[in-house]
Amino acid sequence: MTRETSIHPTAIVEKGAQLGIGVRIGPFCHVSGEAVLEDGVELLGHVTVMGATTLGSGTQVYPGAVLGAPPQNFKHKGGPTVLTVGSNNVIREGVTFHRGTDTSRGKTTVGNNGLFMAYCHVAHDCDVGNNVTMANYSGLGGHAEIGDFVIISGYAAVHQFVRIGHHAFLAGFAAVVGDVIPYGMAVGDRAKLRGLNVIGMKRAGMSRAELTEIRSAYRMLFAPDQPLSANIQRVEREFPQSALVAEMLRFIGDRQRRHLTVPPLGAGDDADDDTE
Repeated sequence: MTRETSIHPTAIVEKGAQLGIGVRIGPFCHVSGEAVLEDGVELLGHVTVMGATTLGSGTQVYPGAVLGAPPQNFKHKGGPTVLTVGSNNVIREGVTFHRGTDTSRGKTTVGNNGLFMAYCHVAHDCDVGNNVTMANYSGLGGHAEIGDFVIISGYAAVHQFVRIGHHAFLAGFAAVVGDVIPYGMAVGDRAKLRGLNVIGMKRAGMSRAELTEIRSAYRMLFAPDQPLSANIQRVEREFPQSALVAEMLRFIGDRQRRHLTVPPLGAGDDADDDTE
């Protein structure tokens, strides 16, 4: 593969755009003068890169994607904001990522090694981690925080300000209006926890002992016979040396804007957690 930058004659690259080594810009693309395309970025065709948008090295963008449009937020006053996308992402047809809001975080960030399938959407001021998969037509509301290795299935929707913990799994058509714990598996409208993403945990290299530990903590945490606050104290006493459990409890303790996604009433077990 050539390391020379290639721009199709029908593409428009505005003055000021920064293009790295080996960038390939296909037919009918439009690249803003504020954009930065790092080494090896490929825009296959009919891609629009707007505003102060940075695409990390090796990222591949398919036709119809619009990256860096202004936020869909009435609070935005038109000031300068940014979209930063990491390296080695695959961004498929019709995907939209919006810049941040000038009255808020001011930036939208997407990590490395993500797969964003056709027509999914990342809204203003979101913070998306590494190795995230968003399937077709899934969407994030503004200010959502998505941890590493999260899988968001087709047509799933995440409410604004919701946090999704790392290695969580959101099932198809899930409507997620509350924070989802790390490793959690959320299903339904309005989504409820249906156990843990055991397959994702195994892929992450978690040992059998660690799996057993965190599943025990999950059952205890969401036991229906006591309030969540009492269950948290019980889990802290039972697992004082577990880094994994401590991380889950920190996630719960950090919630601010949204409530927590919990199992259905009376269903604290994780009998369905081997389903992905």
